[in-house]
Amino acid sequence: MNIKETKHDIIRAGHKAVLELIKVAEEAILNNGDDDLSADKLKNAAATKKLAIFDAFEILSRIALEEQMLNDVPGEDTPAKQFKGFAEGRSK
Repeated sequence: MNIKETKHDIIRAGHKAVLELIKVAEEAILNNGDDDLSADKLKNAAATKKLAIFDAFEILSRIALEEQMLNDVPGEDTPAKQFKGFAEGRSK
C-alpha cells in the first residue's frame, strides 16, 4: 500500500468520524422524563457537545489540507515553495 492510498483511507475514516461527532452534537441533553439533572451534568453535557463540534471542524480542516496536498501536482513551484533570500522576501 502506498502513501497516497493510505492518506485516502485516512480521509474516508475522517469523514466517518465527523458524521459520528455530528450525531453526538445533535443528541438532546434533556430527555422528556429526565428534567432533574444537576448543574454539573448539564455543564458536562454541554462541554461534550462543544468538544464534538470543535473536533469535527478540526478534522474537516485537516481533511481539506490533506486533500489539497494530495491534489497538488509535484514539481510545480508555488510562490510559497520558491526560495527567497532575506532581501528578496522583504523587498517591494
